[in-house]
Amino acid sequence: MNRRESIVALSALGAIPMTVLAQPPRVHRVGVLWVGGAASTLIDGLRDGLRELGLEEGKQVIFHLRDSNGDLKWIETSARRLESERVDVIYTVSTSVTLAAKRATKSVPIVFYAGSDPVGAGIVASYRKPGGRFTGIHSLTADLMAKRLQLLKEMIPRLQKVATFYNPENSASQAAVATVREAAQRLNIELVVRQVTSVEQLRAALAALRASEADAILSVPDSMVSSQADLIIRTAREKKLPTMFQFSDDVARGAMASYGVSYYDLGRFSAKHVQRILAGAIPGELPVEQIDRFSFLVNQKTAREMGVIIPQAVLLRADKVVE
Repeated sequence: MNRRESIVALSALGAIPMTVLAQPPRVHRVGVLWVGGAASTLIDGLRDGLRELGLEEGKQVIFHLRDSNGDLKWIETSARRLESERVDVIYTVSTSVTLAAKRATKSVPIVFYAGSDPVGAGIVASYRKPGGRFTGIHSLTADLMAKRLQLLKEMIPRLQKVATFYNPENSASQAAVATVREAAQRLNIELVVRQVTSVEQLRAALAALRASEADAILSVPDSMVSSQADLIIRTAREKKLPTMFQFSDDVARGAMASYGVSYYDLGRFSAKHVQRILAGAIPGELPVEQIDRFSFLVNQKTAREMGVIIPQAVLLRADKVVE
């Protein structure tokens, strides 16, 4: 090309609109780590929350979803892989998953949902100034265990024995069980505790539980156990055992009752932290927010299947009754 042709070519290039020459908008990559089960509803909330903030899946953001199916040991491996894939941020669901991701990664920003005190658990230094690369939301769901047991007793006045399952390696679960023990003593209820460290052990313990050993099943905050909510609900219905859960999403899946938060709402609330980090904010400078909007839900259909007649006074206090 001679000098004259070069000038003509450059002139033509200058006539092209800048919008054509502009680089396409960056697509952010968000890794998500969770233990499975009903927590998948939380991902729906995160998607909707980010879309409301201008980040639509497939256009401005791509999710790298990692479901451990109840295997917490797998979380650390997956977290390392996500960091090596250079995702822009990792979103972790539950205290135990967040701690596993913290052990496994070195530099990637992490937004978490924790069902226990993130300061006490060692995730962040403080609520107002988390420091480091972690921030997120939390709800003190473990602190609601006494309330859940009280509601269960009010729904079933004849209640005498309640079974619960938890992983003794989970410190948050240990604290929750301790709270339940104290509440059970006050209510003159026998607490039937089963320790399980894997999904296989949980499945075996549920199968071995005799209807004569318990009048109901109470779910405690434990990510591995919570990931198997469908299994617990199905087994409980087969054994005619009423259930009380911590997440309202489980009532729609067949649990008799719940008192706590919604997975969907948690995901939607978390979107703000994720969006701000993607926009360049430093995680350690974003305050951790507490979610304290709890709801009491009752599934009347399940109650009838169990032969439970819930007092009208209790039903009137429910935020929602599923027929």
